Amino acid sequence: MDEKVDKVNSWLSAVFGEQAVPRYEVNIRTVEVLHQLACSSEARCTETTLLTEDLHHKASEYQADGAHLQEVLQSVGLTDESLSKSSTMYTSALVDIATVLGVRDTSLYSFMPALNRLTGELLDAEKSERRAERESLAVQKRLSAALVLRGNLEEDAEHILKSQAVESAKTEERLLNMDFVKDKAKELRSRLEKKEAQLASRNMHKSLTHQALVQLSEEVTALKLETVPLKKKLEPYMDLSPSPSLARVQIEEAKRELAALDSKLAMNMAFK
Repeated sequence: MDEKVDKVNSWLSAVFGEQAVPRYEVNIRTVEVLHQLACSSEARCTETTLLTEDLHHKASEYQADGAHLQEVLQSVGLTDESLSKSSTMYTSALVDIATVLGVRDTSLYSFMPALNRLTGELLDAEKSERRAERESLAVQKRLSAALVLRGNLEEDAEHILKSQAVESAKTEERLLNMDFVKDKAKELRSRLEKKEAQLASRNMHKSLTHQALVQLSEEVTALKLETVPLKKKLEPYMDLSPSPSLARVQIEEAKRELAALDSKLAMNMAFK
């Protein structure tokens, strides 16, 4: 624990330099986190130092190679002044290409792998572009379909809203009519109760009600239908001569039956 605290304090002092190190709560969790940060920072600094040294070493090698090549060119009489303008231009272009490609030198063996790599990257980029175009077309189609669907849904929603407005108006009208009918039924019920009270106060018999009269009319009609066969039975005797006693007897019997029916009808009317 003490070793970690010392390492953390040393790292914080190096990080903040002349500034004062901020106060922090010294506990196991804080020290552990700061110790991990310190180790990571030292590892990064070590890697950076090694990379810097490697770059310096490569720069020294490039400078030595450049000086050697310059001596070789001078030994064969090739200097910057002896080269033509076009040669200088081509040489500068070759150097720029080598720099862009990131090759070590300008030899053909260095350029070919770099060009192949760039060609592969170009093909991959073209494939990616074509794939992106296909995906873009698919997205546009889906977007068009979604817009059409949205338009249809908006039209359907508008139609539904209009239908709801119409149905709401009809429902409101029905409710008003229902209220009117309820009020009218209540009024008629009240009037009926008043009329029934008036009839009760006048001691009106139930036989005089509409229903009783209708029933009485039906019974009278039935009795009349019963007298029809008897009348038809008397018709043959209407043409007989009045002299035979038998005809008188039958006529008297028919008259008695007719009188009995009339009496029964009168009794029914009296009872009603």
